[in-house]
Amino acid sequence: MSVIFTRMREFKGIPASPGIAIHHAFAHYADSVPVPRYSVPESEVENEWHRYQSAVERAASEIRGIKETLGPSHSDQHLLLDAQLLMLHDPEMNEQIKKTLPETLLNVEWILSEYIERMVNILEASGDEYLAERSLDILDVSRRITNQLLYRERLSLALIDKEVVLVSPNLMPSETIMLDPEKVRGIALDAGGRTSHTAILARSLGIPAVLGLRNICRGIKPDELIIIDGNRGIVTVDPDEETLLRYRRKLKELEKRETQLSGLRNLPAETTDGRRISLMANIEIPEEIESVITSNAQGVGLFRSEFLFMNPRELPDEDRQYRAYVQVLEAMGDKPVTIRTLDVGGDKLLPSMDWSDEKNPLLGWRAIRFCLEEEEIFRTQLRAMLRASAHGNLRIMFPLISNAGELDAALGILEEERRDLAACGTPMAENLPIGIMIEVPSAVLISDILALKADFFSIGTNDLIQYTMAVDRGNEKIAPLYQPYHPALWRLIKMTVDNGKDAGIAVGLCGEVASDPASAVLLMALGLDELSMGAFSIPPVKRIIRSVSAGEASAVLEKVMTMATSEEVESYLHGWLGEKFDDQE
Repeated sequence: MSVIFTRMREFKGIPASPGIAIHHAFAHYADSVPVPRYSVPESEVENEWHRYQSAVERAASEIRGIKETLGPSHSDQHLLLDAQLLMLHDPEMNEQIKKTLPETLLNVEWILSEYIERMVNILEASGDEYLAERSLDILDVSRRITNQLLYRERLSLALIDKEVVLVSPNLMPSETIMLDPEKVRGIALDAGGRTSHTAILARSLGIPAVLGLRNICRGIKPDELIIIDGNRGIVTVDPDEETLLRYRRKLKELEKRETQLSGLRNLPAETTDGRRISLMANIEIPEEIESVITSNAQGVGLFRSEFLFMNPRELPDEDRQYRAYVQVLEAMGDKPVTIRTLDVGGDKLLPSMDWSDEKNPLLGWRAIRFCLEEEEIFRTQLRAMLRASAHGNLRIMFPLISNAGELDAALGILEEERRDLAACGTPMAENLPIGIMIEVPSAVLISDILALKADFFSIGTNDLIQYTMAVDRGNEKIAPLYQPYHPALWRLIKMTVDNGKDAGIAVGLCGEVASDPASAVLLMALGLDELSMGAFSIPPVKRIIRSVSAGEASAVLEKVMTMATSEEVESYLHGWLGEKFDDQE
């Protein structure tokens, strides 16, 4: 009897870009040539400074050359490269380099590397995932300058000439830009997260990616077979025959489904008997707008504005915020863009503020509570939004409203800023819809009162589940208690929708529940006007909506509303969904 040994290894990471890839590994390690350190005489300080300036200009020329190579159609990539050009000429960085040269009398490469190391340490110590991931952009720019100073050539990943899965400790955003999606079929990285520029670019290129794998590079052999599951965040190295066959079947099914879904792009999310619902997209940063347009979303249902506030040195001024909002509004044309006002605190901490007194941050100083106390930050953001409203179809949304007093206070501040801008002749939208997120049970229970003060509701199920179940959604020990199918959630959603409809206002939903096709059937039956989700989730949700009648959906909802447990609801929904599509195929 022979014994077959398998070397199959499985790694769990962050699902950063959806899809499945099965190809051999191409291991890429960034150059690690040490930066030299040596003294320079005082008479050479000016030359060192000129050498630095020349390297910056050559790096800028290199970036402009990449932009020309890409052509005008790659808007995501162009936006990133434009950001890198701005970083190359960052006044604070350049001032620090110039100041440190005569103080230390060291070579400029070393001074740059020390400065960048300090900046990266500040960002990574902030405790904020988004901010930590921005450190990669700073490293990317500094490496460009250093390579120019040392006249080093960078290995171009554009030269990969066969289909591979790219495995690397990390990828600089400018390296990701140069990838050919016909050759690089999947990406597996030790570092990174969903909001990193590398992840955003992978999604825009349609390359399945799993990031944050920690030690995927350890022990990877050249040409070793790898499976990337960008939907589940799993990477399988040297799969056994059973796993390989299973994933090959999945890949064929996925390719077949994508072909079917592509035909739905220009069709409405409409049931077989004519009931329509708007499918919108959630975005974290402006660079994601290209995927929103590609998906043909009906608008942006949630634009999280926190990315603007994650600079460790300073808060964004009014003009910087205004430009970011206008960028998205103009890209979306006449389609609505819902910008949520600053939602920090809890698990998103501003690096420039002191949070040391927060004993229970998820129940503490966050979202609208923070903004009403830090009023100048709030007023600056509202002025930027009001000015931006002249450039598109803007809707403003306040997060975590728990009582009518908070909404009254926020509306009062908004009205004061509107009057001040109008007195200066600033162009603004005449009828600007103002809505609130329904995220806590108290807001649901007084939603009849809140509906008389707001123009629309958007139900944030991520927090609503957390506060209803009393479960910290970031705590792995109690993760099973975070239950999107819990009957209590559906009753709270129904109450919110009913009260909103009675008051004549639109009710949408922008939590992760919206991206689940089975849940979408229930949400449609409940009478929601719009669902907002990641752009890549829109096609499968549209598919299920176009496959049922409003009557069928109502029958499913009626049955679910009688159920007692999350497990019962989930089992019934997925069983019904499976039978529905088995019958069609």
